[in-house]
Amino acid sequence: MIKCPFMKTPYTPNISHILGALSIYDLEDTIGKELWKYDPNNEEHRKTIIVSFILKDLMHLSYRHRLLLISALRNALDNPNFNFSKEFESDYDEYITMAWDETEIADPRGFFADIYRLAYEVWKDDLQKASLEDQSTW
Repeated sequence: MIKCPFMKTPYTPNISHILGALSIYDLEDTIGKELWKYDPNNEEHRKTIIVSFILKDLMHLSYRHRLLLISALRNALDNPNFNFSKEFESDYDEYITMAWDETEIADPRGFFADIYRLAYEVWKDDLQKASLEDQSTW
């Protein structure tokens, strides 16, 4: 069974982890200022946000973890009732402040669809490698 990075507990992919790079709690003056230079509703800006922040931040995960996470995202995208806007909600009890809240993202599902598409472009070789392995041995 595949374990969480740096822990001995089983890994359960959660798409909320995908947006970890957009959580700016106590980082408003650093990463917040960097992210706020971009408009998440602008196609070119969104691509930069996804590639330079989101996907880069997830590189600490192994290629296997990334495949499982992107597969979980595919399942969410296949569910027409999945509420993607909730993924942009800040949770101050958990010290999560999102760079842009759910009211500022015009198309949350489209944002995640772009993450999925760009992940398959950027991580193509790693995702293919993981998909060819017998996942029951992980």
